[in-house]
Amino acid sequence: MIVVRSPLRITLGGGGTDIPAYYEKHGGFCITAAIDKYVYVAVTRPFKKKIFLKYSELECVDTVDEVQHPVIREALKLLGIETQIEITSLADVPAGTGLGSSSSFTTALLKALHVYLHRPISTRELAEMACEIEINKLSQAIGKQDQYAAAFGGINCLYFDKNPGPAIVPLHLPHYAFVDLEDNLLLFFTGYTRSAADVLAAPVDHTFLDYSKEIAEQSKTALLRSEVYHFGELLNAYWREKRIKLSNSVIDNWYEIARN
Repeated sequence: MIVVRSPLRITLGGGGTDIPAYYEKHGGFCITAAIDKYVYVAVTRPFKKKIFLKYSELECVDTVDEVQHPVIREALKLLGIETQIEITSLADVPAGTGLGSSSSFTTALLKALHVYLHRPISTRELAEMACEIEINKLSQAIGKQDQYAAAFGGINCLYFDKNPGPAIVPLHLPHYAFVDLEDNLLLFFTGYTRSAADVLAAPVDHTFLDYSKEIAEQSKTALLRSEVYHFGELLNAYWREKRIKLSNSVIDNWYEIARN
């Protein structure tokens, strides 16, 4: 049995600038950080010549074309796996929480299948293959930061232009700044979920994305200078703009409690 885990991520600035409709004209930039919450995928070879899938649903089918889960179906097709495989997935958090769980699943699945087939794959190739399935094969209106964050891990600056994949620069923080950042970030489950594809399918607001990219660039400077408090103020300013689209009175109340 092959078991692979892929981390979820938080965006530390520049969210939304990884959409082609924006970065192909203006260039995109965001900072992502992998966190210690994961999606797990296990792959094994069953005795029967069938395809067994265990996720939030159970599937047992004879051919790839019968698979209902779109990502699994396209991944099996892409790698030429026709039958006699069992795939099980688990996650530390539910889908739709804004932590990139869908792309983490795709990345973990592809990595597990490559190990299962004894096929080496580079980290960048893994991220691009996940993008190929989600964006090109399944026509999802999403960006590329989630796949790269899941594949590379760590805290990274992602620069987007007309090239197929972003330039990736690890953000190396002094140890004390890293600890300070970790101690001052809080993560809450609100109970609300939404589809990233639905959010990103809306018309592109270039003014807001320009602002988002500017916040990301300022955040990079603040983090490299170990100015964690200033970074927090930048996140707060960004949320004040973003909340108009995504928040409600309940979340606003929790947010103020957390800041206090």
